[in-house]
Amino acid sequence: MKNQANHWADSTAEKIIRQKGEKDVYVCASGITPSGTVHIGNFREIISVELVVRALRDQGRNVRFIYSWDDYDVFRKVPKNMPKQELLTEYLRKPITLVPDTYSKYSSYAEANEKELEALLPQVGVEPEYIYQASRYRTGYYAEGIRTALEKRDLIRSLLNEHRTQPLPDEWWPVSVFSTFTDRDNTTILGWDGEWGLSYRCEDTGKEETLDLRTTSAVKLPWRIDWPMRWQKEGVDFEPAGKDHHSEGGSFDTGRKVVKDVYGGEAPVTFQYDFIRIKGRGGKISSSSGEVIGLPEVLEVYQPEVIRYLFVGTRPNSEFAISFDLDVLKIYEDYDKCERIYFGEQEVGEKKRLKEGRIYELSQIHGVPPKMPVQIPFRHLCNLLQINSGNVETVIGLYELDDEQKRRLRVRANCAWNWITRFSPEDFRFRLQEENDPPVELSGTEKQVLERLRDVAGHLEDYDEQGLGTAIYDIAREGEIEAKELFVLVYRVLIGKEKGPRLAGFMLTVGSEKILKILERY
Repeated sequence: MKNQANHWADSTAEKIIRQKGEKDVYVCASGITPSGTVHIGNFREIISVELVVRALRDQGRNVRFIYSWDDYDVFRKVPKNMPKQELLTEYLRKPITLVPDTYSKYSSYAEANEKELEALLPQVGVEPEYIYQASRYRTGYYAEGIRTALEKRDLIRSLLNEHRTQPLPDEWWPVSVFSTFTDRDNTTILGWDGEWGLSYRCEDTGKEETLDLRTTSAVKLPWRIDWPMRWQKEGVDFEPAGKDHHSEGGSFDTGRKVVKDVYGGEAPVTFQYDFIRIKGRGGKISSSSGEVIGLPEVLEVYQPEVIRYLFVGTRPNSEFAISFDLDVLKIYEDYDKCERIYFGEQEVGEKKRLKEGRIYELSQIHGVPPKMPVQIPFRHLCNLLQINSGNVETVIGLYELDDEQKRRLRVRANCAWNWITRFSPEDFRFRLQEENDPPVELSGTEKQVLERLRDVAGHLEDYDEQGLGTAIYDIAREGEIEAKELFVLVYRVLIGKEKGPRLAGFMLTVGSEKILKILERY
């Protein structure tokens, strides 16, 4: 039974049903131009749509979830993070789908970007129906839509001019042409015969020809006309857009008018989603610049449910940051708390229970687990991994788990080790001292204190964290040194640093065997 909390995905689903009426199938759409690495900002749109799709299905509705790859768009800029820059420069102004994959894995640059994301999306519970716009344009699927735009050329120009400071000239055409001689869009349209014939001149070669809209693969609608044409063609009921598209006079404003007045359709229900920052970096992420963090990088640090949790728990119109610093610890703690609330392991008020319960449901990949997963707190897991030199299987072996519990812990442990080794601050990292590490030089008093500590360390099974903490303070008092000095001494001996995890809990986690092996060097 689904929680009846008023989550933003549920209220959006209700709005779609209310505005579009009862339908056999509701169409929810998303899409992106594969102009470079598909970044986590692009992912915000597709996960937002997926959450609304789930909400509609939870209300018993049939949904078609489509994701369009706008791979017939023009290749305008070579991303900085791509190899073979000179080669890619030769393909500027050509369709992205004709640009080669510089890693030689796929048939084109566009397909390389597409397939990378398509392979990852099921891991985070996103499985749309893909539409490849280059294929549709090349097979004449949109020929009628292109002809309609030509027929209503003056109307479209007037609609677009409503939001322009400089009006489009009378010779403007609502289509663009990729030259069949060069594949570039450096062309000038010469005329249209009122039926299916469109004439143009290739400015690079000076050659002219007439194309048949029904059979050519060279004619395309520009974005502000292409988008509303597809709304009508595909019967789209819901599609969000970034705040740039939702700005006054932006492509959604003009699209709403074009779909109604030109194509006799209706604009989809929508909402605006905000940009995503990477913690410590400002500004908008851009695929074409190459300055991006993609889903693969985020999956290295966050388990899939936690990635979904970040987006489920944030309203789409709120800007937020994907963190790779110490905030990672809190994000995992927040997710675990949400899980405990869902399974009734942590008491909260009814309103909070419903809200957190719905967030937890929508954060899962394929439905809620039948029982609460075993929780190993992320911070504790980081300590265990560092104590065991990053050996994930050794850490998993510390617990009695079934196969599914092992799988979940393995994913989290790999994320934890990736975070420790690549992103955690230096003072968070440690490793237990080994025989080949130079020993710490000690005074006579310090040696005596460590002897007392060794006696305690040999019986750690007799202590809980509070009891061990008291015993450590007693050792400091009896040895007539400040507790702070004792802590520094023990950290230096155990991990070669002056600071570390909370000492009593850390010693209990490390265990008598490893502690004694280190202390016996002194």
